[in-house]
Amino acid sequence: MRISWMGHASFLIETASGIKIITDPYESGSYSGQISYEPIGVEADIVTVTHQHPDHNYTQDFEGAKIIDEEGDFQVEGIKIKGLRSYHDDKKGELRGKNIIFIIEADKMKIVHFGDLGTKDVDFKNLSDIDIAFMPVGGTFTLDAKQAGEVVDKINPKITIPMHYKTSKIGFNLSGVDKFITGKDNAQKKDILEVTKEEISSQDKSKIVILSHQR
Repeated sequence: MRISWMGHASFLIETASGIKIITDPYESGSYSGQISYEPIGVEADIVTVTHQHPDHNYTQDFEGAKIIDEEGDFQVEGIKIKGLRSYHDDKKGELRGKNIIFIIEADKMKIVHFGDLGTKDVDFKNLSDIDIAFMPVGGTFTLDAKQAGEVVDKINPKITIPMHYKTSKIGFNLSGVDKFITGKDNAQKKDILEVTKEEISSQDKSKIVILSHQR
């Protein structure tokens, strides 16, 4: 499996059989230019959308893709996807609405994308045996670095990939990724992650992988 971070909460997941999944596609230039990542510009077979905000739901460029933007169980191109209800804030969605946590099963791996999770009150019973977790860490609109770390500690994924944090392409008042990795000795940087289930299973401890945004 090959995982590329497009930017913000958007990833391109390419399976060994060539299926392409895009998570939370942003609208380039949205929010008066505060999202300045370049357009994603790739084709996809599946697109997941955790909530209906312009920095997460720009599906117009993905003609022919299966769009999954609701809770429930789905199977597309042999890939299992489960959407779990969660919230964009810690007041049951009163401030910023609902958020869907997506669990994607492909290439024998179990991947969870937390979207704009804003609460630690989540359905942990469905979050066991996670191989890779895409976790928001920037605060303000989502969990902050400390809260995200507490969720990661609880689910104990083999690999955690931070997302939704301050970069040069983001105008929002978010924290950078450094807050999340301060004091941790298991963080490494990569341009793109290529991984197999066998490699993950052979790890002697969990890792944090900071990807370079591709857009």
